[in-house]
Amino acid sequence: MGFKGRKSSSKNPPIFSHEFIIQNHADIVSCVALVFVIGLMIQATSPLAYMFIALHHNVTVENGAPEVPFKYTYGLKDICVVFFYFLICVVMHAIIQEYILDKITRKLHLSKVKHSKFNESGQLLVFYIMSVLWGGDVIIKENLLFNISSLWEGYPHSEMLFMFKFFFIIQLAYWFHVFPELYFQKVKKEEMPERICYASVAIVFIAAAYLLNFTRVGICLLVLHYLSECFYHVARLIDFVDKEERGRKAGYMVWHVFFVLARLGSVMLSVLTFWYGLSLSPTNSGSPGDFNTPTVRVGALTAVVLLQVYLMFNFITDQLRQLRETAPASVRKLTVKPKQPTGKKKADGKKANDYDELTEVDQNTKKNLTQKNLKQRTQKAK
Repeated sequence: MGFKGRKSSSKNPPIFSHEFIIQNHADIVSCVALVFVIGLMIQATSPLAYMFIALHHNVTVENGAPEVPFKYTYGLKDICVVFFYFLICVVMHAIIQEYILDKITRKLHLSKVKHSKFNESGQLLVFYIMSVLWGGDVIIKENLLFNISSLWEGYPHSEMLFMFKFFFIIQLAYWFHVFPELYFQKVKKEEMPERICYASVAIVFIAAAYLLNFTRVGICLLVLHYLSECFYHVARLIDFVDKEERGRKAGYMVWHVFFVLARLGSVMLSVLTFWYGLSLSPTNSGSPGDFNTPTVRVGALTAVVLLQVYLMFNFITDQLRQLRETAPASVRKLTVKPKQPTGKKKADGKKANDYDELTEVDQNTKKNLTQKNLKQRTQKAK
C-alpha cells in the first residue's frame, strides 16, 4: 500500500531530507514493520521476529482441559511488543489521515489552525471509540461492571487474559506514537507542549496501572475518561462543520454532562478501590507483584484524585472565560436606547430627517422656496 504523503512545493525532495521523510514516513515505517512479519516466516529469524509480534510471559498451567484460557503476566519482552505495535500505530495514523480526514478537510476549506485541530480530534476520536468498545468488552467479560468488589478481591491481579493484556500494550504503543507524529504532521511549536504533556501523563498512568497490577481498576478509569473524551471530540468536530452553531451548543452541552460525571465516577471508583477495598484485602508482602501497601495505595489514590481535580479546574476556568467573553456582547444588546425628544423638538427632528432623505436637487429647490417666503413676509411687514 502506497501513501501519497503530505503535499509540498518541491515535487521530488532530496532522499533522507526532512521533507522526504515526512512525505514518505508511512511507507518507511510500514517497510520496517514488514521486516518483522517476513522474519516470522523464515525459520532462522522467526524466534527474533516472534519476540516483537506475539505476546509473551504466558503463565497458563496446562491441566489437560481442552479449553483453558491463556493467561499472561508482564515482563521485559513486552517492550519489544510495544515497539512493534508502535510502528503499526504510525501506519494506521497515516491511513486514517489520508483516506478519511484529508478527504473531509478538502471539502470544508478550513484554516490552518482549524485544520490541525480537526485532524487531532479526528485521530483521537477513532482511538477513543476503539478503546471504549474494546475496554467495555473486557469489563463485561471479566464481570467488573456488576461485581465491583472484583476490582480489589483476589489482588494481585498479575494474570491477564490475552485481550486484557493486549489492550494495555496497544494503549502504551498508541501514546508513544504521538511523539514522532508531532514531527511527521508538522505540528506547530505552540501546540506541542499540550500534546506532549497529555501523552506523557497517559503513558505514566497506564504504565503504573500495568506494572503495579492495578489493571482492573485501571481499565475502568480509562474507559470512563475515554468516554467523556469521545463526546468532547465529537462536539469539536461538529463545531468545525456546523455553521449555524445549533449542533455545536448541543454537542458541548452533552460533553459537559459526561465530563463532570466521568470526573465524579473516577474519584468514587478510586476511593472505593484504593481506600476501602484494597485495605480490606490481605497483604502478602512477600509474594511477587503484590503492591498492596499503604504507601502505594495512598500514592495511587492521590495521583488519580489530583488528576481529576486538575481536569475539573481547567474545565471550570474555561467555562468562566467563555462566560466573560460572551457577557459584553449580551450587555450591549440590553443597553437602553436614548429617549427621543418630544413636542417641537421631535417635530424638528422629524423634519430634519425628512430633509436629509431628499435628493440634492430637492434640497436646493426647498431652500429657494424658503428664501422666497422669507422675502415676501419681510415686504408685508414693511
